[in-house]
Amino acid sequence: MIKSFWLFIMLFVLNLNLLSQTVDIQHVEPPFWWTGMANDQLQIMIHGENISSYRPQIDSDIVVLKSTHIGESPNYLFIDVEILSDGEAGVINIDFYKDGIQRFSNRYELKERKQGGEEVKGFDQSDVMYLITPDRYANGDTQNDEIEGMKESLNRGAEYGRHGGDIKGIIDRLNYINDMGFTAIWLNPLLENDQDEWSYHGYATTDYYKVDSRFGTNEDYLKLCQKSREKGIGVIMDIIVNHCGSHHWWMKDPPFYNWINRQDLPYQETNHRKTTLLDPHVSKRDRDIMVNGWFVPAMPDLNQRNSFMSTYLIQNSIWWIEYLGLAGIRQDTYSYPFREFMTDWTCAIMNEYPNFNIVGEEWTDNQNIIAYWQRDKVNHDGYTSCLPSQMDFPLTMALHKGMNEEEGWGTGLMRLYDALSNDFIYAHADDLVIFPDNHDMSRIFTQVNENIDLFNNSIAFMLTTRGTPQLYYGTEILMSNKGTDSHGIIRSDFPGGWKGDESDATTGKNINDDAIAAQLFIKKLLNWRKDQKVIHYGKLVHFVPDQGTYVYFRYNEDEKVMIVLNKNKEDSSLELSRFSEILSLGEKGREVISDQPIDIGTSLQLKAMTPMIIEFD
Repeated sequence: MIKSFWLFIMLFVLNLNLLSQTVDIQHVEPPFWWTGMANDQLQIMIHGENISSYRPQIDSDIVVLKSTHIGESPNYLFIDVEILSDGEAGVINIDFYKDGIQRFSNRYELKERKQGGEEVKGFDQSDVMYLITPDRYANGDTQNDEIEGMKESLNRGAEYGRHGGDIKGIIDRLNYINDMGFTAIWLNPLLENDQDEWSYHGYATTDYYKVDSRFGTNEDYLKLCQKSREKGIGVIMDIIVNHCGSHHWWMKDPPFYNWINRQDLPYQETNHRKTTLLDPHVSKRDRDIMVNGWFVPAMPDLNQRNSFMSTYLIQNSIWWIEYLGLAGIRQDTYSYPFREFMTDWTCAIMNEYPNFNIVGEEWTDNQNIIAYWQRDKVNHDGYTSCLPSQMDFPLTMALHKGMNEEEGWGTGLMRLYDALSNDFIYAHADDLVIFPDNHDMSRIFTQVNENIDLFNNSIAFMLTTRGTPQLYYGTEILMSNKGTDSHGIIRSDFPGGWKGDESDATTGKNINDDAIAAQLFIKKLLNWRKDQKVIHYGKLVHFVPDQGTYVYFRYNEDEKVMIVLNKNKEDSSLELSRFSEILSLGEKGREVISDQPIDIGTSLQLKAMTPMIIEFD
């Protein structure tokens, strides 16, 4: 009798221990999702010690469990579910079984979608983007300057150190951004970069679902987007699907042996040869190095040919669009990932949000390469994409050369003319994003050798030609990197963003007269441009540059604007008869920059090195 009693107790305790078995689940990604999405399929990655020894089950009227996949590491499970079309938002329980017994559960939330995908509108030609490097813009919350446990500390004195700029600092300057006339903000990456050094720039992600704590929280990012929308400003997120940071949490234990390109091979840097992706004569070796090589040793190259990685990255981008209510994505190093994946990625996003916008970064002066990646382009090899826009690097490079060169048969302003005359290469040239500089190149004021007149001509061109303009923070006050090409200097702190700064760009305190004049010049043009549909969507006709001037028109059925870029070092007279196909004698207008009336006669008087923008009655 006593033996039976103790046997009963032992069996009871054993069963109790079995029932209490659980797993320390470290990551569930995506952390939540939404009902009512165009794509009703969802793959949930669960990461925890020996999680693959458990079998998940879901009893729900919201979702149906379709399949379960075990990683090559025992610490991962991938769960495929279908979200029922008539399912309401709510919490589901994912129950985990072992030996036929339920051991523990994990709650997973499906939120109610706030708006349909077609209601999400992306940026377009009516916008002007303000590019911000968050760490260098403004420090609004000093409490997050140092985060215990993170690898890199604050060091404002170091060119490549963390300076303390954060999301709160950007929120605090939304009024300034709005008053300047910007309608969109492109933010360099805000996601966690818990790297040993150079973590300020954000391009070595260590957690794809978490804002870096030194910038703030996910909720702070959401607040920024909400407050921006209230002012008519859209937020564009910088996303990287090509590589992650070497300290990403999964790097210690990847779910598959091919999660990373060259995962168990010696380090190989990419050759950066973008032409190998299009070249009909390319060697397999050269193309493989381009696609599979790493960007730098601290940025492992993600293998999008692994279907779980591919799904992970696509869902992550959609998650941020839906969570934040984004107005666009800027995709870093666009051509470096597996190109068939980039088709899947762009098409999945545009299928979910038909009126969204994505701009890809492809740094090259070769227009054929830029055009290759854009949607509706008919390519020699049959490659197709759903990418709406590309960064127009060829036009930027033409601007730099054209402003600095002496005028000649193929030099000077002819660089701009020739670049735009090749727009036939593109499927949608008007959808390109144009810019005088960005965070990776010398600032435009430096590019034109700190010549204010050439600077004004450059800005006038970028704000009136075809495409969606982007200006880098500090361009409005002539920030420069004269004498160095250091990215740390190019991305210098915005004056007034830190307590104790001697100068403040938002108030004009201790800002020199030339910088204030540039700021007012840009502010005037930006606010004028806001309502100019003829500049946003109008047609463009341009005339071959002659005698130091480049003349072009933007026009539609109701409006017409004449732009004159002028590199003459002395006052001159512009003969108008050659523009008679679009310009008539006796027309009246107003010069936007000087706010002076214009009567069109046989000639137009030009001030030395001064651009003109004339809108007609």
